[in-house]
Amino acid sequence: MRRKACLAISGLLTFICMAANSATLDISDEHNGPMTDVLRYTFSWPYSDDSELAPRGGTTRGPDVLLAKQPAQEFLKLQADGLSDKARDRLAIISMAGDYRTSFDFIETMGFVPNYKPPKPYQSWGTERVYLIEDSEDFISLQHILVMRFESDEGEISEPMVVKHWRQDWRFEDTVTHDYQGHGVYERHNHREQDIRGYWTQTVYQVDDSPRYEAMGKWHHRRGLSEWQSTEKRRPLPRREFSVRSDYQALLGRHRITVTHNGWIQEEDSLKLALKANNEQAETGAMLAREVGISRYERITGYDFDAGDLYWEKTESFWRDVRTYWSQVYESSQTFEVKKRVDGELMFATLFDMADRPYENSDSRQEMIKQTIRRFVQHKKVEASN
Repeated sequence: MRRKACLAISGLLTFICMAANSATLDISDEHNGPMTDVLRYTFSWPYSDDSELAPRGGTTRGPDVLLAKQPAQEFLKLQADGLSDKARDRLAIISMAGDYRTSFDFIETMGFVPNYKPPKPYQSWGTERVYLIEDSEDFISLQHILVMRFESDEGEISEPMVVKHWRQDWRFEDTVTHDYQGHGVYERHNHREQDIRGYWTQTVYQVDDSPRYEAMGKWHHRRGLSEWQSTEKRRPLPRREFSVRSDYQALLGRHRITVTHNGWIQEEDSLKLALKANNEQAETGAMLAREVGISRYERITGYDFDAGDLYWEKTESFWRDVRTYWSQVYESSQTFEVKKRVDGELMFATLFDMADRPYENSDSRQEMIKQTIRRFVQHKKVEASN
């Protein structure tokens, strides 16, 4: 079945966050029920065409995509009898790799402050390939890369636009996490082995491989689906929010990932927190609102991701060195702060530009990466124990 991949661009920042915004969705071939002048968004904040609660975003469209009819081989394998729990967990994670039409929907469902006024809901769509870039017994890494094409009013399809998107790492029974505190600050926490048995840590990274958040959870498998439910953790503002909101400084959220025969879905439930400069909650109005979100990854087939493959082939060694340096930051720091902008420069924009440059050798490339990231990170050494 063919469906449109609908998206829009409102600047590179928004595009890199989640491909683009869209307020025009082609989600049904037929309409059930009477047509009315009042539209309704998910969870039924009512609005009319000119309402301030109409979802923010544009109406740029992509070409038709073909939804896959067959499930991934890894998904079929994890349905088999006789697998160990860990083996089934690994197959569920690996099955998230592949080619997808993606959609992202976020809406505030309630407010907790006087005179609360719900903001516009958010919608975005895209097409992306998820690459399996590392796979060992206790560690799996998945890199998302967007490959976007746009359809003009005359029906012409643009050349592909490629953007390295987010990354997710999965580690089994992880004894160390770096938990987000607020205002760009991360703090190292150690976990007792008896407290993490059977748990997988999902670490989510920004487009420049800087940290976003880490959360722990266990996989639960049923015939036809596998679910992973995260613990509740603080998280930075998403890119769709930090450029337009200043009334809160962190999310306190949890999420659930469900792997199915035709892809996977991430459901998010978050409180929006107002924090003081020291990252303590404000005395009044600390919790502004609750937001829910659904990110859908629907498998597609026949879409040309060659441009994404070429980009990753060209830049993979650069981004591997970036990941290596970030690992050194984690290992050497009890607490560190990540600044997104220094001297007017954005870290992601600087690293994206560096990824396409030629270098004399790997040593010079690693040194450039080190010097660049150090400008955006403040940290102190882990104190040696007695």
